[in-house]
Amino acid sequence: MEFNEVLEKRKSIRREYLSKEVDDDLIHQIIEAAILAPSWKNSQVTRYYIAKSKETVQQVKEALPEFNQENVGQAPVLIVSTIVLNRSGYNRDGTPTNELGNGWGYYDCGMQNMNLLLKATELGLSTLVMGIRDEQKIRDVFSIPDNQAVVSVIALGYSDVKVERPQRKAFEDITVMK
Repeated sequence: MEFNEVLEKRKSIRREYLSKEVDDDLIHQIIEAAILAPSWKNSQVTRYYIAKSKETVQQVKEALPEFNQENVGQAPVLIVSTIVLNRSGYNRDGTPTNELGNGWGYYDCGMQNMNLLLKATELGLSTLVMGIRDEQKIRDVFSIPDNQAVVSVIALGYSDVKVERPQRKAFEDITVMK
């Protein structure tokens, strides 16, 4: 699949996941693609916690609000992304390099997550990124250490629905060029 085709095909899928298992090798490929994303001073602060067993998927689902529990439908995999705090965007002495502080870690995580989404699309999988979640419940499920912040939950699975792409803004709407 050509890169532009992957970009155009990637869409957020809600509810319409098949109860088909995702092979561990595909999950591995998806995370490997995420790892290739750039990060501030190569800090690589993103971490992934993968819920694949029915029990763990259900526990993570219960950490989502009801509408997102419905949105993940029968998705067989839920991936939690976190960042290690106070590393990306920070000096060795622990002071932030600028006003963004941990914002750089979240930025890095976003780039990794985008690689993850695009690789999943290339492999024929569907995804949905969710940011509304109960952080403490998710921490408890995976024993996530306090030096990490929970960023998102990403549903991963197969879908056979065609989703219309919402209208996108034009180049001129989002760009200033001087």
